[in-house]
Amino acid sequence: MAAPYQQIVEDIRRRIAEGELAPGDRVPSTRQIAMKWGVALATAAKALAALSHEGLVEARPRSGTVVADRGHRRRPAGEHGLTRERIVAAAMEIADAEGLGALSMRSVAARLGVSTMSTYRYVGGKDDLVMLMADAAYGEAAWPETPPEGWRARFELVARLLWQVHRRHPWLAHITPLNRPLALPNLMAHGERLLAALDGLGLDPVTMLNLQILVYSHVQGLAANLEHEAQAQAATGVSDQEWVDAQVGAMDLRRLPTFAKVLAGLPSEGYDLDLDEFFEFGLQPLLDGVEALIARDRRDDAPA
Repeated sequence: MAAPYQQIVEDIRRRIAEGELAPGDRVPSTRQIAMKWGVALATAAKALAALSHEGLVEARPRSGTVVADRGHRRRPAGEHGLTRERIVAAAMEIADAEGLGALSMRSVAARLGVSTMSTYRYVGGKDDLVMLMADAAYGEAAWPETPPEGWRARFELVARLLWQVHRRHPWLAHITPLNRPLALPNLMAHGERLLAALDGLGLDPVTMLNLQILVYSHVQGLAANLEHEAQAQAATGVSDQEWVDAQVGAMDLRRLPTFAKVLAGLPSEGYDLDLDEFFEFGLQPLLDGVEALIARDRRDDAPA
């Protein structure tokens, strides 16, 4: 009898061959496979890696793993020309589409069409690989040669660049804890720009560091929901709005008069929590608070 992962591969391969899954259609995620087949996430990831190795499926950012187009199915590239950069890029594609749970040295090797052991000549292991991925991701945000004038405009720019990076790579929010910052060169460059924007405004060093962390925590706190949102919808098949509607329907609003009043006053289209809009909504009062701190310190330092 075939191994569990091989049975999964054969099932999905058959569905593709019979046209049940057409090019561009999303195939089951690692979590969906694990739930349906009763296997571990690692086994599910191995099945998807095998299908990717065959060129039947491909990972697409924000779309997940989809059936590859028949006319453009890639062939395994072989070990010739294998580099650390190619390994990191392949790993980021997997994590972007399936999350860090689907990432392993085996899955990266399968995606590149090389042996697993060959990847260890360039990367020490998965932990090292994730750090290289994170540094590469933070390095995607290009700082302009001529940055905007004024501390607030520069603060806004750094925050938005960080949000864009986390938007493209939702897994980033889960590997950089605030209390154990990572000394990644490209991440540190963002921190340097935030501190440089505040330099010379009369703030003490502790406040400057706190404000730097506050901006990052705003980005990270929202970005942590991006991957959870995608995984929850993939696992349940229920959209965010459907889930909210079900929760509100289960509430006894007689015990929540203010909440009921707010809900009743919503526009006809209801309330849609758009994370991009909410990021901007939160960024402005955050910056207003920084501005108030600067003004307060200047008043305190002014001669009597």
